[in-house]
Amino acid sequence: MSKYVINGGKKLNGDITIHGAKNSVLPLLAASILTDETIRIGNCPNLADVENMIRILSALGVQVEREGNYIEIKSGGLFAYEIPKRQAKELRSSVFLMGSILGRMKKAKVAYPGGCDIGLRPIDIHLKALSELNVKIVEKYGYINCDATRMRAANVFLDYPSVGATENIMLLAAISDGTTTVSNAAREPEIIELQKFLNTMGAKIDGAGTSCIKIEGVQKLHGTDYYAMPDRIVTGTILMAVAMCGGNVLLNGTNYTHIDSLISKLVKSGCNIAVKSDKICIQSSDRLASMGYIETGPYPGYPTDLQAPLVALASTADGTTILVENIFENRFKHIPELCKMGANIKVKDRIAFITGVKQLTGAEVVAMDLRGGAALVLAGLSAAQLTVVHDIQHIERGYEEMDKCFVALGADVIKIN
Repeated sequence: MSKYVINGGKKLNGDITIHGAKNSVLPLLAASILTDETIRIGNCPNLADVENMIRILSALGVQVEREGNYIEIKSGGLFAYEIPKRQAKELRSSVFLMGSILGRMKKAKVAYPGGCDIGLRPIDIHLKALSELNVKIVEKYGYINCDATRMRAANVFLDYPSVGATENIMLLAAISDGTTTVSNAAREPEIIELQKFLNTMGAKIDGAGTSCIKIEGVQKLHGTDYYAMPDRIVTGTILMAVAMCGGNVLLNGTNYTHIDSLISKLVKSGCNIAVKSDKICIQSSDRLASMGYIETGPYPGYPTDLQAPLVALASTADGTTILVENIFENRFKHIPELCKMGANIKVKDRIAFITGVKQLTGAEVVAMDLRGGAALVLAGLSAAQLTVVHDIQHIERGYEEMDKCFVALGADVIKIN
């Protein structure tokens, strides 16, 4: 397994361009099969999760070609409606394909999806929403069998504002008869991005970014050329790395409005941050104050995907930070690894009590999941002496060449395969 060897304690300086958002590109790729015309998506990061999605699409008969950060999709040869178990287990986002496969093929057979082991992440919200659209669902032998031949438009209320469930309804209803509404819809920027993408293909969707989305079904969608949004989680991770290590960094090609919940906390804790258009400039020179009390929640609340890096940051801040994880019940696996590096963290149920230390010390640690692995890298960047982060294949699911990103900013990071 690959690992990062980090010689910490270096300040970060320079500028960096943020790559495309994994959590946006994956549903865009899923949406691409709703038409048999050519789709081109730019700003696609070179990530394990994106490559897994491409393999799934290819197994369904879709022609997919990558050139640089552009991916071209031709779905005229789509012949299958089953996502094999092996591929589904490697990619949680394969569940997005339910809505698009049903929209195009009227049937779908999907193995229960995999991904990081950070909690139950039940898909019952997806299935309940689809059933309200009169999709017949049979669960058998580890597969979900769906039949949408008698699908009808409906008013769907989500018990929880699930991003995936919202996206699945949008994908299915986009090319179905009638008008479907989604109440208590997810409001994440990635939902707005999917609406923009589908509408450039000829869909009629309105309301993304609010709690009520209206989808007026059309008979056919067409090809499009689209440039994906920047990754707000990567943006937040780099901002916290600078906050921990000190330095002055300019982030280009990003969107500060997507991470207001983080920026406000960094400013209150002592960072100097300036934003303009698609740029964020962060300067940090002193030890930060504690983060106070933080709860993760659906957008526009503090994102669960930035919880682990924030725990790493709070571990070196002055004072005590209390963090409540409301989304996933098993997302504190990085904490025992941080404690190996000298962090002072106590956990009770879903609450972490983090008392900052002056500096972490290097250690050999293991990345258990994507965001937890990123937190360990941040800890290593700020720690004294050497840190070795093992099992970085988890990190590479969501961060494109993280080692090269930080080396470009002055860090000492070596990847060993």
